[in-house]
Amino acid sequence: MSAPSVAELRAVAQPEGHLTRRNGEHWAGVMYMRRLSIYVTWLLTKTSISPNQVTWIMTFAGILGGVVLAFDGLLAAVGSFLLIQVYLLLDCSDGELARWTGKTSLAGVYLDRVGAYFTEAALLIGLGWRASQSLPDWYTVLGFAAALGAILIKSETDLVDVARARAGLPAATEASAGQIRSGLLALGRRIVGSTKFHRIVQPVELSILALITAVIDMVVGNLTATRVLTVACVVAAALQVVLHLVSILASRRLR
Repeated sequence: MSAPSVAELRAVAQPEGHLTRRNGEHWAGVMYMRRLSIYVTWLLTKTSISPNQVTWIMTFAGILGGVVLAFDGLLAAVGSFLLIQVYLLLDCSDGELARWTGKTSLAGVYLDRVGAYFTEAALLIGLGWRASQSLPDWYTVLGFAAALGAILIKSETDLVDVARARAGLPAATEASAGQIRSGLLALGRRIVGSTKFHRIVQPVELSILALITAVIDMVVGNLTATRVLTVACVVAAALQVVLHLVSILASRRLR
């Protein structure tokens, strides 16, 4: 396939409505990364690289971001932030390349989810490691606990489709995900969702917060800010594991 123009590529790789999906696009993707990723994808169309290979590189960048965050100092936090930006960029480009080349696959969807699991876990473990002065200590344990919570949250979402598939039903729609049968639970979900507190365990948000706390730590001369963030991540993950499960059971996704 000959290399397309950017406009031709955008029409296929970023179809109308794709960026406005309720649960399908990260705010950073809508705000700026999709404007950059289309040019990276355009360059990738000139190579023989496959979408799945891009996903593997994306996963490596995300895991490396967690490893780098574990080191002391502001430079490590900056490096982790930049690696997570690369992760987000490639997370956009692998799907765009797949749509353009027609090489969409179940393996690609699976690898994309694996990359998200590994990246969130690696970043939270790296944060806990960073917060520890002597290893291992309780902050290391908290980092692993937050990572486990993040994995459980994602598992709760993915297991909905597993349950529906085993019952012979199609995947849940975005509309059904937001339909909670209890009015009180629906109100609670809106209140909790409006705080955006749950987002602190997600890679992009966490890398930004880790960078901010690294700056604060450098100014005050200790790890207090990073440790507060680590504890906040554990609390957010624990709350979300419970609330997300209740939300799923109360919604129409399992009906």
